[in-house]
Amino acid sequence: MADFYQHDLITTIHDLRTGQLSRLEDTLRASTQQNKIGLVLPVTASDMRAEPFERIVQELSGADYIDTIAVSLGVAPELADYEETCRKIAPLGDRARVIWTDGDKIQALYSELIDAGIPVDTPGKGRSVWTAFGYLLADPQIETFVLHDCDIVDYDRFLLARLCLPMAHPALDFEFCKAYYARVTDRMHGRVVRLLVAPLIRALLQTFTDSKFIRFLANFRYPLAGEFSLTRNLARTNRIPSDWGLEVGTLAEVFRNTSHKRVCQADLCRLYEHKHQTMSLDNKTAGLIKMATDIMTTIYRTLASQGVVLGGATFTTLRSSYMRIAQDCIRQYAADAFVNDLFYDRHSEEAAIEAFAECVTAAGDDFRADPNGAAAIPNWTRVRAALPDFAERLREATQN
Repeated sequence: MADFYQHDLITTIHDLRTGQLSRLEDTLRASTQQNKIGLVLPVTASDMRAEPFERIVQELSGADYIDTIAVSLGVAPELADYEETCRKIAPLGDRARVIWTDGDKIQALYSELIDAGIPVDTPGKGRSVWTAFGYLLADPQIETFVLHDCDIVDYDRFLLARLCLPMAHPALDFEFCKAYYARVTDRMHGRVVRLLVAPLIRALLQTFTDSKFIRFLANFRYPLAGEFSLTRNLARTNRIPSDWGLEVGTLAEVFRNTSHKRVCQADLCRLYEHKHQTMSLDNKTAGLIKMATDIMTTIYRTLASQGVVLGGATFTTLRSSYMRIAQDCIRQYAADAFVNDLFYDRHSEEAAIEAFAECVTAAGDDFRADPNGAAAIPNWTRVRAALPDFAERLREATQN
């Protein structure tokens, strides 16, 4: 994606193929002498046993500018899962720690929070990330929080350095950096972004012309990227959704808690490959259909929290607008794929947007039935107010 285009509200940091890893890492070493970086790796037991995780650990062994690595292990009910994860991250030394969210110690801490009225009873990536943020917040020297997924097939340190540097360098003034990249092999991937989110945002811009939040979302090239970095302050004040709305919900919190001038997006790599979800057209509670519904209800609830009135006619209109724009997108993607010698299955793409169109109104029904939805996990400022020493006890609970 080598170009110079700057978006409307936020800064875009392009990959112009001129950066050198050695210079980036030397700059990061100098920049982090005082302000440390904490890296969050949310991982499941299955992803921990997959080949990409071993590659990630190998690459991180050379990233000596990272002070602390919090491996937040979820969907891992067996002690053997935890022990195997500890063995796999052993090459990273004492700076890496496994936070076993299914373990007795962490579960006991969750129960304490629930008793105090802080809902953390929904397992998933959101809770894993939130827990790791709390672990890092217990160290006052960590100023930059970085997160990336653990199923990245072609992971390397260049990706990590480009995600860290916009936040860590003292000459730059950003509070949040979102990743973007091309999801391409012999075909285009990223169906939810290409076929749902991108045309949906255009439809939302037509429907809610005065919405500053939708305009903000429209600036991101890959809103669902699982990789981002942020300041200690935002890690403390942002609430975190516990469902598939995590990425969009995070952007909503950033929109709410900081200036758009302090937000950027960075092109991390030429190509990005990780595992792919199934569409699950026959099961609305799984796969990409479930993801799509969660994303849309998160957007609807965010708009409602900003005073936008949403009714049945709104969702019907939005669906019609989305369908027309998505069909135009398919024509554009087909041309792009043809010129770039990529396989393109236009029929399956059409079927996908028809399924996503149903989600537009289905998510509207879910929103009207439950406008508030499942509560986002409260921010760490509230936890500190309720239980002042909780983050420190969380850190102690991860000690072997």
